[in-house]
Amino acid sequence: MEPSAVPASADQALIERYLEHVRVEKRLAQRTVELYALDLRKLGEFAAQARVALCEVHSAHVRRWIAQMHGGGRSGRGIALILSGWRGFYTWLGREGLVASNPVQDVRAPKVAKPLPKALSVDDAVQLAGFRAEEGDPWLEARDAAIAELLYSSGLRVGELTGLDVAASGAARGWIDLQAGEAHVLGKGSKRRTVPVGRAAREALQRWLQVRAHGGVDAGQPALFIGRGGTRLTAQSVWQRLKRRSLRAGLATPVHPHMLRHSFASHVLQSSSDLRAVQELLGHANISTTQVYTRLDFQHLARAYDAAHPRARAKGGSK
Repeated sequence: MEPSAVPASADQALIERYLEHVRVEKRLAQRTVELYALDLRKLGEFAAQARVALCEVHSAHVRRWIAQMHGGGRSGRGIALILSGWRGFYTWLGREGLVASNPVQDVRAPKVAKPLPKALSVDDAVQLAGFRAEEGDPWLEARDAAIAELLYSSGLRVGELTGLDVAASGAARGWIDLQAGEAHVLGKGSKRRTVPVGRAAREALQRWLQVRAHGGVDAGQPALFIGRGGTRLTAQSVWQRLKRRSLRAGLATPVHPHMLRHSFASHVLQSSSDLRAVQELLGHANISTTQVYTRLDFQHLARAYDAAHPRARAKGGSK
C-alpha cells in the first residue's frame, strides 16, 4: 500500500533544505533533484503514516516500508534507487548533527531476479535449423545451415563453434568426428568435453564439407567454418549470419548463437528432466548455472497447464 499521510511541517522543511543543498552546493541536474524530491516526499509520507519524525526513523521502519513498496508491486531495482536517495538524505542529516546514525546505511533492496535466458520455442528452433534458402550463394547457404544445425544440435558456445577444426590434430582446439557423431570442444577454463551431434546436424555438416573445398580454400586450412577469404570464421560473423538467417526464415525475433544454446538446453531438459546430463552437455562447472533452465522448463509446463487444464481456462470460455 502506498503512503498517503502528509509529512509534518518540520519534516517538510528538512526536505526542502536538503533539496536546496543538492541543487546549489552539489549542483545536481534539475531532473535529478526532481527525482530526489519524489523519493523524499514518499519518505515523509511513510514517516507521517507511522507517526514518527524523519530524524527519529530507525532501520526497522525503513525495512517495513521496503516491504510495503515491494508488496505493492514496486521492483527491486526501483526500490534500490529510492533507498539511494534516502541514504543520501540521512548522510546529510548526520553531517548537520540532526541524526546519530544513518537508518538506511545497511538496508538493501530486495534482490532483482536474474532475467531468464532467451530461448526459442521448439517450433521456431526447428524452423530456423531446417530453413533452406532457395536463392543466394549455395556455398554460404551450406555453411550457414551447418552452423545453425550444429549450434542447436549440440548447444555449443560461439567460441567453441568457431574453434572447431575439420579433423583432430595436435594443435586443434576442437574438432568434429562425423563418423562417431561427436564434437570435441575446448570450453571455458580450457576444459575439454565431448558432445553428441544429431543426425540433421551431421547431414548438414556433410553437405558443407562437400562444398567447402570449392570455395578456393587453402588445402592446409584446418578450420571447419571459414569465410570467403579462406580464413577461420569469427564469432562476430557467426552472429551476423545467424541474425540474417533467422529473419529470412520468418522468425519474429532475431536469433543469436547463445539463444540456440539456451534453446538446446531448455528443450533437452523438457524432454529428459535430467539436469545433470544437461550440465555435462553444456560444460557448466556448477549445477547452479544449469538450474536456470528449470525455470524455463517450468514456464513451458505452466503454459501447457493453462492451455489444457479445465480449471485453468479463462472465465467465459467453453463449458
